[in-house]
Amino acid sequence: MMRLPVIDNDQARIDERATREMVEYAVAHGVNYIDTAWPYHREQSEPVVGRILKDGLRDKVYLATKNPVWLVNSRADFDKYLGEQLAKLQTDRIDMYLLHALGKERWSKMLEHNFADFLDRAKADGRIRFAGFSFHDDLATFKTIVDAYDWDFCQIQYNFMDERFQAGLEGLKYAASKGLAVVVMEPLRGGRLVRNVHPDVQAIWDRTGTRRKPADWALRWVWNHPEVTLLLSGMGELSQVIENVATAETAAPGGLSAIELQAFEEIKAFYRARTMVACTQCEYCQPCPQKIVIPHYFGTWNDAAMYGLRADYAKNYERMKQNFGDPAACAECGQCEEACPQHLPIRKHLKELHAYFSGE
Repeated sequence: MMRLPVIDNDQARIDERATREMVEYAVAHGVNYIDTAWPYHREQSEPVVGRILKDGLRDKVYLATKNPVWLVNSRADFDKYLGEQLAKLQTDRIDMYLLHALGKERWSKMLEHNFADFLDRAKADGRIRFAGFSFHDDLATFKTIVDAYDWDFCQIQYNFMDERFQAGLEGLKYAASKGLAVVVMEPLRGGRLVRNVHPDVQAIWDRTGTRRKPADWALRWVWNHPEVTLLLSGMGELSQVIENVATAETAAPGGLSAIELQAFEEIKAFYRARTMVACTQCEYCQPCPQKIVIPHYFGTWNDAAMYGLRADYAKNYERMKQNFGDPAACAECGQCEEACPQHLPIRKHLKELHAYFSGE
């Protein structure tokens, strides 16, 4: 519930009718895990989820949300935000409760404020059923966190382009070996792996002799791993729900052939040679004080570089600046980099993309 349809391109104005239609179809066809979080859609995702689920769907799904750990400055804050989330979601329990986007700095904060006592008590009194964490940092930090508490599950970024990124394959296997259920996020890398697919990439798929849509290929790659318990897909329209549900009906661990797996290796090499910035469009960097819509620019930069469209995009650069802010106006405050789960050098990249599109 992170990339929902919106009204007038405003992330805070979720199209609730369209979202309800998506959720109802998904649940009717076997989807039973709904994932939201405090900041999604400018803090509007949780209230919308609560309204949709209260109409007969709540007991048909596992409801997951995440504690906004960046706002936690005391032990009491854990309970404060959980209480507010229960009210927003109109429920008396959260089935799957995560500490959100942990990394080195946030992990130190969790230890300081006794996260373990909070989770133990919240599980004991029934406010949450299962305790987990989502993660964006290096492998060593991931293993440290896995070993520090009796977690029920974890959530990591994993897709065919990120096999060695953050927790990666080794982290996936490590968590599974410790008895944690593993939830995978960003299986399509924020949609970057399935939109505007280059003809050369499609040609690689076609050589396998199997006809599938790009999302079908990418999701099957994740599900090919037996250690993956659950895959999250940030679907933005009903057609995507229908397509992904159909894929889930037949995808399974070990379901890809040797020829198909080799095709993924060729495609990885293709993308790595062309990608400018590893942005997943998560929007954690937003809002920018200078009103620069950073994810839009990074997505545009990648599109231009990967698909040979620099000249086309450069023609519209002035109009882009009017609609999405001026990258050259970056005040270098660093707020975006502090929030970025990918730890991207955003300020440096903004200068580079400005030069790329402006020709300066």
